[in-house]
Formats: sequence, C-alpha cells, structure tokens
Amino acid sequence: MQFFKVKTVEETIALIDELVPRIDQTEVRALEEALHFVLAEPIKASENVPGFDRSTVDGYAVRASDTYGSSESMPGFLTVIGEVKMGEEASVQVGHGEAIYVPTGGMLPPNSNSVIMIEHCEDMDGLLNTYKQVAPGENVIRTGDDIKEGEVLLQEGTKLRPQELGAIAALGISHVTVYRKVKVGYLSSGDEIVPFQTTKLEIGQIRDINYLTISGLATEWGLEVIYGGIVKDDFQTFQQKARALYEKVDCLILSGGSSVGAKDYTTEVIQSLGDPGVFVHGISIKPGKPTILAMADGKPVIGLPGHPASAMIIFNLFGKRILRKLKGERVENKLDRVYARITKNIPSSPGRSDYIRVRLSEQDGEWWAEPIIGKSGLITTLVKSDGIVEIISEKEGIAQGEYVPVITSR
Repeated sequence: MQFFKVKTVEETIALIDELVPRIDQTEVRALEEALHFVLAEPIKASENVPGFDRSTVDGYAVRASDTYGSSESMPGFLTVIGEVKMGEEASVQVGHGEAIYVPTGGMLPPNSNSVIMIEHCEDMDGLLNTYKQVAPGENVIRTGDDIKEGEVLLQEGTKLRPQELGAIAALGISHVTVYRKVKVGYLSSGDEIVPFQTTKLEIGQIRDINYLTISGLATEWGLEVIYGGIVKDDFQTFQQKARALYEKVDCLILSGGSSVGAKDYTTEVIQSLGDPGVFVHGISIKPGKPTILAMADGKPVIGLPGHPASAMIIFNLFGKRILRKLKGERVENKLDRVYARITKNIPSSPGRSDYIRVRLSEQDGEWWAEPIIGKSGLITTLVKSDGIVEIISEKEGIAQGEYVPVITSR
C-alpha cells in the first residue's frame, strides 16, 4: 500500500457510504428509553391524529358563512346555544345563526366548520357579536390532519429525537424496535501524551484532551464509549492494546501517531486488525490530511490526527458519518450544511478542500460567518467557533460577502 495516497473529501465520503455497514442487532425499547436510538422498522399509523375535528383556539364554533361581512363597525349577531367542555363529545349541532363555545383542543360541534376567536367576538348574555368574518376551516384542525391512518409516519433508519417520540406517542405506541446502541473504543497513542488529570507537566508532555473531545462527541451522538487509555510508541504494546479494545467494540478510534514519522505504527496496527484494511490514508483537506480510515472484518477503524482541532474537525466530518451509518441511521449524500456570508477574504489552495473555523452571528436578518484563524493544534479555536466553512477543492478562496457552506457544531 502506498503511504499518503490522498483521497478527496468526495472520494472519502463515497468510500464510507460504500464500505461501512450497519449493525444487524436490534432490540425492543420502551418509548421513554428510545431517545437517540435508530428505528429498525417503519412506524405505520393505525389511527388518525387527531381522532376528531377540534379547535385550535378559545372561541365559538360557527358556520363560516354566518360571519361574512362582520366588522368592528358592523358586527354580526349569532345565538349562543351552549358550550363544549374539554374531554367531552360535542353532540349538539350548530344551525344557521347559532354558535357554541369551544376551548382550545375541544371537539368541533357537528355542522360547524370554523371557530371565531374570543378576541374577535363578544357574548352579550347569549347574543354573540362577531367583529370579524372567518373562512371555512379557520382555527380548526380536521381529523387526520396531523397523521392519517394507514400512512408510514417514520421510515426505518430514522433517528428518534424528542419530536419523533412525541409523534409515536400520539399513536398510542409504547415500544419500538431499534438498532442496539453502538460501542466505540478510543485509544490515545504517543510517548508525549499523559492523562488529562496530570497536574504538572514535564517538558514535552501533552495532556490527553482528545479523549474528552472525541468521546464527548460520540456520547453526544448517542454512542457508548470505552476508553482504552494511553499507549506509548511501541509497536507490540500498541498492537496488543488496540486488538484488545477492538474485540470489545463496534468501532475503534485511534488518536495520534498518524503523521509521517519514524514512530508511526498506526497504519501497521490497523492493517493487523483485519481485512480489507485501510481504504483511506490521507485526505486532501486542511486541517486533517493525515487521516486513516479502515474496515477490519466488518468493523470501522478511524485513525485521527493528534492535533486537537484537526481531530475534532475530522471526527465531525467523517467519524460522525461512519458512526451514523453503523447505527443504521439514514444519511444524506452530502454533508449537512447551512449557508452564511463570510466577513472577510479567505485564500485557499486549489486541489485541496479547506475547512475554516467560524463564529456565526446574525446581522440584518441573515447569517454571517467570521473566520477564527488559528493553527490546527489550538483547541480554543473550536471553543470560539460555531462551525466550519468548507472551501471546496475547485476554488482558490472565498471573497468577503460571499455565501459559504457552514457545517455547524452546535
């Protein structure tokens, strides 16, 4: 294998989509314990939501035509014949010239087709003055407007956020079949790396902050993280620890040791874990060129750069996609992006994708991206940023005021 035969960002994404499988194991979980899990089968609606026509406001159920021409200067007049209470069935029909009080969420009485808000009318001892006309269907939700019986509400591969859980609960479903939680193993390497709890550093030592940043992202994405500790630059020890951790997890992440150097054992260690081995050794990207991606007997292995900012950016760009695929989550063909205008000119080298950390701010109703300039080893550049701007390999930079794609991190 040729060392550092770099791939483009697009080639890397295509290879991830082609080679990374999803886990097969599923489990049934109670709905309240399924947050951030991924559906292993579609959810089909067995009933309508709502199950009856209801009001979206506090007001009076009417026939819309009875309010036509109503205004502040020339109100209409209707007879109030009753009210609907919450949780009760509306059985009294609304005839011409009649109105029935309905609270927000209350059932719409038969023969009515709209609700006039209480702010736009006045009940004078059973005589309702209407000061505004309403259209048919105004302030009303019809049966099945939210979810229709028989439709597929959620597809297999959907990540369950709070809003998806709410929609499922609306159908009276209490348990769902999901893909099991993915386990990720993290192992740091390097003679200079020491535990982040180290209070006093010796000359040349660096605290292992990548463990916290990378495992923090993985945890945020709903994954279980197993920490393998720190291993020195000794091939045999590195290989043994990597193998032991690899056997316990669904994906192995190695940080450090992926740049060109005499003590670089990462590629050899990864190759020894299983076939087909490394499929990306270097990406035409800045920061993060010395990135290694591999498949070892069905398990993805990610070799991250040692610099903290580079490691986080690469993990957000490619690690997240790998892990989403592994979880069984449906992913788009391209990276998730929003668009903002850049605040200053940024040069770039053609033939290489550049990712610039930015702080987002809103000005005059649109988003602006302010570059946070700093080298890849500076973790504070990520603390100050809200995302990263992508400068594609075909461009030689971006001009002030230009709209740019931003991959958000918050």
